[in-house]
Amino acid sequence: MIQKTLNTSAFGKNDIRGIFPSQVNSELFFYTALGFVKWTRLQYSKLNVVKTTSDLTFCVCMDARLHSPELKKSLTEGILATSANVVDIGLVPTPLGYFSEFANVNCGSDEQIDGALIITASHNPSEYNGLKMTFNKKSLNEEQIQEVKKYTLEAYEKQNFSTGAIAAGNLYTCDIIPLYIEKISNNFAAIGEGIKIVVDSANATGGVVAPELYRNLGCEVIELFSEPDGNFPNHHPNPSDEKTLDVLKKTVVENKADCGIAFDGDSDRIGVVDSNGNSLSGDKLLLIFATDLIKELVPRGETPVIVSEVKCSQVLYDTINNCGGKAIMHKTGHGYIKSKMRETKALLAGEMSGHIFFKDRYYGFDDAIYAGCRLIEIIAKNKKINSDFKISDLLKPFDEVHLSKEVRLHCENKYKAAVLKELEAKINEEMFGSKIIEIITIDGLRIIFKDGFALIRQSNTEPVFTMRFEAKTKEKCTHYEKTLIKATESIINLISTSGELV
Repeated sequence: MIQKTLNTSAFGKNDIRGIFPSQVNSELFFYTALGFVKWTRLQYSKLNVVKTTSDLTFCVCMDARLHSPELKKSLTEGILATSANVVDIGLVPTPLGYFSEFANVNCGSDEQIDGALIITASHNPSEYNGLKMTFNKKSLNEEQIQEVKKYTLEAYEKQNFSTGAIAAGNLYTCDIIPLYIEKISNNFAAIGEGIKIVVDSANATGGVVAPELYRNLGCEVIELFSEPDGNFPNHHPNPSDEKTLDVLKKTVVENKADCGIAFDGDSDRIGVVDSNGNSLSGDKLLLIFATDLIKELVPRGETPVIVSEVKCSQVLYDTINNCGGKAIMHKTGHGYIKSKMRETKALLAGEMSGHIFFKDRYYGFDDAIYAGCRLIEIIAKNKKINSDFKISDLLKPFDEVHLSKEVRLHCENKYKAAVLKELEAKINEEMFGSKIIEIITIDGLRIIFKDGFALIRQSNTEPVFTMRFEAKTKEKCTHYEKTLIKATESIINLISTSGELV
């Protein structure tokens, strides 16, 4: 029996994401395909481009989760039912889905790739799945995702097609991995000669590409957990979670490697461990890439724009600006960051989570495998100057501050906005015992003090607040952390108990 309403709760700000099968399932993906095809046709109409549905071709791929093949089947059936075409590139990292639009992959179709539909839940636990969508070489933003949601519901209500509908479009398959490896290898040549790295793919998608690519660059590569397995038997694929890096750290130190590289579930986020077994936060990694770029471009009279997000250290922004670059703070989320990059013509961007976006010598999307190539290049350049070089040599500016780990505080999604509103009203200098210079509200609340900051923001993908703190001393940093957590917990308890959304 057809339900009266399709569950579309998984439609979020940056993508579709939820628990399988209660929120994300075959039915949702079939009708999302119908909604996305209609949305795409309307975009071409706005651009005064004449295209029939049968002229449209979409790239479809998936991550290693156990239910991804089922979802890919339904998504493909939905696209084909409209008479649009599909190029199936199989189980690959998300960046290869993005790459398909730039690489002119057609595999028999005479048309360009009009968009990519990437089945993944990124770093989320194995019970989650989702969908990332692109059009015209850009990820859909929050407003566009809501438009697709609208057309998805309309398609469900009209029931013009149903799951198992006869395909009217053409289905092609393509092995894009060799093309990607060849393209990237040609851009770097043998930069990795003499460099030893450990690569942890977490039984997700990175293992089908990264080890071979890095060997092509000349690196000695030690592999960890390269075989895709949606059960993620060794550890969860989330390099932002420190405990997932334990084996990588140990392997790097034992083998005296130059660094360790880890990937999340769909390989658009990178984690890095230095030669001493210390993990690098996303802002430290971005500073390494930023200073390398600045050294290259500033002597030419250029001022490279670099975008990052509210969770990052003030050290990152100050160092970039002091070295001749221009640092811009923006909202967390790959869709927001990509939009800001286009708006500001930025050459580089990054997030604490390990999303790194290179427009310099690349396409501008987040690709952890490519970011690994740039890191290898930086290590190689510095080792030619100093054979004893270590990544930590590039992070001296961070020695002047103490940074907290990311704090995750549970809060039901329905209460988040009300909690932030109430918290902003209650924040004062007496609470923290420090003068408040400014409160930045582009994404949650970043409370700026003379000697640091306290941050709270809503997670885009989970029912939590993410929090981070920085100060000149560990004691002051801890004080900011305890103060904000206590105030937030009090408001969460008050609002959740009363049920009142202020």
